[in-house]
This record gives sequence, C-alpha cells and structure tokens, in this order.
Amino acid sequence: MKFLIYYLLPLILLTSNGCNNRAIDKESITEAGDPMVVDPEVWSSVDEGLNSGFGSTDIRYSRSIPPKGDIKTEISLTGWKGEKVHCQLLFWSVSDQDTIRVISENNGANDLVPGKDIIFSTVKYVLADEFLNGCGYRNKDTIASYLVPDMLDDTSSFNLPGMQTRPVWISIDIPSGIEPGIHDILITATSYYDTINHSIHLEVQDKILPPPDSWSFHLDLWQNPFAVARYHNVQLWSEEHMNLLKPLLTMLAEAGQKCITTSITHKPWGGQTYDPFESMITWLKSSDGFWEYDYSVFDQYVQLAIDCGITEQINCYSMVPWCNKYSWYDQDSGKFITGEAIPGSIEYMNIWKPFLNDFRVHLMEMGWLEKTTIAMDERGEEEMKKMFGFLDEEAPDFRVSLAGRYFEDINRYIYDFSYNWRHITAGTKRVTSERKDSGNISTYYVACGIPSPNTFTFSPPAEAAYLGWFAAAMGFDGFLRWAYNSWPENPVYDSRFIKWPSGDTYLVYPGARSSIRFEKLIEGIQDYEKIRILKKELLLNPSMEAAAAEIRLQEFLSSINTDFPDSLMAKDIVSEGKKILEEISRIR
Repeated sequence: MKFLIYYLLPLILLTSNGCNNRAIDKESITEAGDPMVVDPEVWSSVDEGLNSGFGSTDIRYSRSIPPKGDIKTEISLTGWKGEKVHCQLLFWSVSDQDTIRVISENNGANDLVPGKDIIFSTVKYVLADEFLNGCGYRNKDTIASYLVPDMLDDTSSFNLPGMQTRPVWISIDIPSGIEPGIHDILITATSYYDTINHSIHLEVQDKILPPPDSWSFHLDLWQNPFAVARYHNVQLWSEEHMNLLKPLLTMLAEAGQKCITTSITHKPWGGQTYDPFESMITWLKSSDGFWEYDYSVFDQYVQLAIDCGITEQINCYSMVPWCNKYSWYDQDSGKFITGEAIPGSIEYMNIWKPFLNDFRVHLMEMGWLEKTTIAMDERGEEEMKKMFGFLDEEAPDFRVSLAGRYFEDINRYIYDFSYNWRHITAGTKRVTSERKDSGNISTYYVACGIPSPNTFTFSPPAEAAYLGWFAAAMGFDGFLRWAYNSWPENPVYDSRFIKWPSGDTYLVYPGARSSIRFEKLIEGIQDYEKIRILKKELLLNPSMEAAAAEIRLQEFLSSINTDFPDSLMAKDIVSEGKKILEEISRIR
C-alpha cells in the first residue's frame, strides 16, 4: 500500500535536518515598463549627477518622476533595544548612473554591525491595479495598471537609468545588548562619478523589546507551500522544495508567527488560489471498506515549520471545506474519488469519524495534539453547529479555529476566532475580553472586500502598521491574513491576480524577499508589544507622571475604531501613537 501511495503521488520525502536558513539562488529581477506616460519636462529642474536623500517610509515613490516632499540629507530614528526600525533612502538622476553602491562602515565594536544589524535592500517595482469592487473576477488586461515600489531585494548595489528614482530600504535591527543613547550611522553611496554621505542618528531608548518568539501578538499568516514548488519548478516535497521553504518559514517566524497552516483535505478553499492547496494527508479506502492515512507529508511540513521557529499552533483545514467536497484514493477502482459530505449527514460521519480517531492517535504520538486545531474559514452558522455537535461527541480533544462572522451560539466552541473587519461592532471588545478570560484567542482579519485598511500592493504603507494599533485598541490578541505567499503567476513582476485587488494573495516574494508592507506590518506588531509592556510598567509606577501617561495612552487607543474615513489617514494615527510611546518610554 505504501508503495502504491508513492507511485500515485510522486513525493520525495526526506528527514528534516533542522531549519538552517541556507542561501538559495536568487534570480535577477526584470521590472516592467511604467504604464504611466510621464512628460520628460518634470526632470528639467533636477540637478545633474546623482541626487539622494531620505524620504518617508509611508510614501510609495514613483519610479518615473523625481521624489517630491520633504527629502532630507540626514534622519533621526528612535527605537528600543531589540526593535527593528526603518528608513528609506532615495536616489534619482537625469542621466544614467552605473553601479551605485550603498554601504555603512562599522562604527565601533559595541555599536551596530553592517550586514548584521544594518541591512540594505533595493526596492523593486511591480505592476499593480486598484481596488475597484474588491472581491470578484477581473480581467487585468482591461484595467489600468501602475508601477508600485514594494519588493525588497537584498542587494545594496544597482544601476540607475536616467530619469528614474530608486529607493533603498534600510533596516536597523537594534541589538538587545547595545548601550542606550545616540548612535550615529554614516551611510555612503558611491557611483562612477559621485560619492555622497548621509547620516542616521539613532536614539536607542533604555527599554527592551523581547525577541519575536516571546511576543504575545497572535500572528496567523497562511502559508502556501504549493506556490513555492510551482514558482521554482521543483518537485513537491522534494529536498529542493524543503530548502526553498526554510527561509520563507524562518522569515515568518521572525515576524512572530504563531500558526502552521496545513491542509488535511484537497482544496479546502476550492480553487481560489493560482496554486490550489492539496491535502498533506493521503486518504486511502481499501476494498474491504477500511480507511488508511499517510501522514508523511503532514509530519514533514509541520516539523520543518517547528524547526524554523513556528511552534505554537497547527491549524488543519478543513472539516468544512468550501463546497463540502472530499477526495480519497479508492483501492477498488484504482482512482481518486471525489464526493460530497455535508455536516450532519451520514456520509459526513462515515468520512470523519475514522479519520479523527486515527489522527488523534497520530498527533499524540508526535506530541502535537494539544497544539492542533481543526480550522475553518468563513463557513455558515448552521453548517458549523452541526460540525461542532459531531466534534463534541466524537473528538472532544480537538480545539477549533475559525475565521469569519461572529455567531454567539457557537462562540463557546471556538478556541481561536478571527473576526472579519466588517463584522466588528461596539460589542466586540466585551466578547474579546470574555474570551480572553476563558483562555481563548480572538484576532481579526482584512480581505479583498475591504478597501482600507489593508495590505494590497497599492495600499498606503502605514495601513499595514495601523493593523497592530487597531488590534491593541480593540482588545484583539492579534491579526490574521489569508495569504502569506499565495503567489500569482509571476509575483516579482506583476502583483495582479484575476480575482482580487493586487497583492491580496501575498505579502512576501519568492527567494524569501520581504516587502514594504510586510515590514510595516511587523512595525505595527512591535508597537502592539510596546503598548502591552508599557501598560504593565505604568500600572506598577506610583508616580503622577505615570498615571497621567496611562490615561493619555488609553484615551488615544479609545479613539481608534472601525471608522476609517479618508480624512483620518493611517499614517497620522500611527505617527501620533508612536510619539506617545516614545514619550512614555522616557518615564522613570
């Protein structure tokens, strides 16, 4: 039987040797031409030679026009020990500039080490569209497209064609052991003709942000390993595939990810992604009617994710898949069979009872039962009630995760619940508080039908940071987004997809390349953790100054809600919040 499984499903399985984040070959990135027609006259007032200066991380700068607004030769940043902070250095020129290199010299053994603590990434542009009607099919060839800067390519050397702008993203990982105070960082940019120096003045506050694996924020970004195999043209679950997954999973763990996304049925979400999710567990029905299950791939992927640092929760999709369709290998016919089984039916019980019994034993053997949830996504209330009744009777050991609409009648069954942004109400804070008291997790999510705040490639970058502030304000434990890396056909070139606004299907790029919106999301999560830490410290501080600061922080958080008018920009809310945290962090 095992031979038959491997013959039918060409999986090359291997034993994981940990999650060493070994380097992978990076393809060279070719950007699209700019669909926007620009009058060359906009460059007429630009000085000759290489121009550069610090812009804002909250602005997406056009590739085809000189940067506007407040551009500075030096910049001041503030952060805690253990925090990651960012800035954006812009380069632009009327004429071609070959081989621009951006470096920072090591400025002291106990300070910040270039290449380790100071990381340069060239910002690359991808094609994007616009929100339109949100969810639903779209013909990208009939919709206006734009170039947006988003992908962070881990190189600090690039060519700059004439009449173009190129941002460089600078990340500073502040070491937890660094001395508090001002640390000056010299940035040098060189081209064939020019050498330009810029300064970063980093104030390190005397506070420590714990490492990501200690963050309380419940981050749940759904992974798609199938997209990785397809994009890189490697065999699914081969050694090459696993090595490509490692840096992606490690990068996700370093953002504080808590959940491992697994599929226990074929296409739990139908075929909504470019690369459909297949089952990580092979279901086989023998000629005498008995079921067998092969967990090899499931175990392989879960162990890899754990080794990479994602250790808290294993979410298994799904006992209520979209369309209620299930597939298994039938020994009598020698074929894969697809059938329908609706919660509450005899067919449903006959499929799930033997699986849950066997799965429970396997998870206990692996030591994973207590961290495993049966996970569902946007299912109807009646289906869920029937499923919960069945699970309560047949497999009460399993906890449940659900993302979707809140229903009071089924709330008590759900361990990890994620609200759709649209369904958050004035009563949500009460529910999340009660759930927290019961030891349950409450998060929220945004999706294709929500114009803002969101993490589309065309979304204002500050909206990704705002998501952490909203979670803190509303009493949520964290945030969920359905797609960490469900890539469209060629994500490094074109972020558009035929079903939803561009970028809805992914936050990071092939080759474990980050993005501006992913880094801004982490920024907001760090702020969430700082709020949590400062609240505890203020409660223990008997001074009048601390009492006033506690009131000020709470009043600011209370002003944040689901009202998100255009006049109230995410960047203004986040900027004001950061200013408050910075000032409170000085209280002794």
